[in-house]
Amino acid sequence: MELHDLTALDQAAAIRSGEISSLELARHYLARSHELNEVVGAFVTITDDLALEQAAQADRAVAEATDPQSLGVLHGVVVPVKDLNQVRGVHVHFGSLTVDDVPQVDDDVVALMREAHTVMTGKTTTPEFGLPAYTESDVGPYARTPWDLTRGAGGSSGGAAAAVAAGLAPVAQGSDGGGSIRIPASVCGLVGVKPSRGLISNGPLPDGPGGLGVQGVLARTVADAAALLGVMTGTDDAYLRALSEPGPLLIGRYAQPVIAATDVHPEVIAAFEEASTLLESLGHRLVDVAVPLPLDAVPYFELVWAAGAAGIAVPADREGDLRPLTRWLRERGRALTPGELDNALDLMAVHAARALDETSDLDIVLTPTLADIPALVGAIRNDDDPAADFEAQKRFTPFTSPYNMTGQPAVSLPLHWTSAGLPVGIQLVARPMRETTLLSLAAQLESAQPWAYRHPEVW
Repeated sequence: MELHDLTALDQAAAIRSGEISSLELARHYLARSHELNEVVGAFVTITDDLALEQAAQADRAVAEATDPQSLGVLHGVVVPVKDLNQVRGVHVHFGSLTVDDVPQVDDDVVALMREAHTVMTGKTTTPEFGLPAYTESDVGPYARTPWDLTRGAGGSSGGAAAAVAAGLAPVAQGSDGGGSIRIPASVCGLVGVKPSRGLISNGPLPDGPGGLGVQGVLARTVADAAALLGVMTGTDDAYLRALSEPGPLLIGRYAQPVIAATDVHPEVIAAFEEASTLLESLGHRLVDVAVPLPLDAVPYFELVWAAGAAGIAVPADREGDLRPLTRWLRERGRALTPGELDNALDLMAVHAARALDETSDLDIVLTPTLADIPALVGAIRNDDDPAADFEAQKRFTPFTSPYNMTGQPAVSLPLHWTSAGLPVGIQLVARPMRETTLLSLAAQLESAQPWAYRHPEVW
């Protein structure tokens, strides 16, 4: 067995017991990352020196601890950071040719990971400013799903997902403003957790319009995801301890896309139906429900998304270096008057509140994660027609962004695989701040139908 075959929790336990060192683990992952990065496109920057320094610090803490078992739940374990987040002393590009800064501060979530003695082996690739649902930027290699290297890893946490799925890290930090954790989790066969709005700080940078974006987790197992969520909330093993067997839950389900003129792939419907059958076999009650967010809510999300793009600081003389999609979104956002933006924010909030009210009697909502199987590299992107590009993204992922609007926690689980060996995720959504319910159900499903034994050829 190789070190990367172990779960993150197993690695942490081995470090605390002295069976392995954090330095040994970091060197193992760094070697794999250098070997496979151009294949799967996981990293824009590999941080050898920082990783070895952090690993040495973690090992010293083990040697000096009176009781090493009292150390943090992921002490000494490798956790890469997405290139939309600032890490003190490490170049950040935000996926754009227009940015090459060296921050003097950590983002809040990075500071928590440092305090927990996790080890950062690199900054994972992301599309420009995290805006598209694919990770094909001009900075770093394109992120590809290790299950089929002709297909993209999704976005915008595509590099993070590629790293975990290819065995370049056991878990990874990501972020999600419209599906950016759940999309690559589905495409790469992982657990992807988008927490409730406000659970994890986005600071020190301010939240974007509408509070759509949150920090989250990509992992191979639910327990590893719960552990990293504990690190990122500063609560250590709180979510792990909460992984008890859930009682019978009332689960509403729908597979109708929020986006008009969207077809759902037969393999996606199969995944949805198989998950429904599995949930019922575990004693849960499923009911069909109407789509909580109506079609007329979508334009408000789009306007808020465009306003967020327009608000990104870019030097005037570098606008021409932006991707066509980014320029198109910024132009659309700049065309909004303050009154139009306020109206869009208000109406988006009204629709979200109504959706929360309509599903308030449900413990969980079940949907597909995506409408399609993993897309070929370049199949969604359309530099010649950014509007068509955006429409293709909406049809690819019509089930994720509604829950950025409502702020609810959501997870994508790899419960289905096509005959060609491609992963297809299903999405579970809980009430706000009910991460424990969500993770407990996810763990129950994983126990009933395990997936972590599956590995791509590059593993």
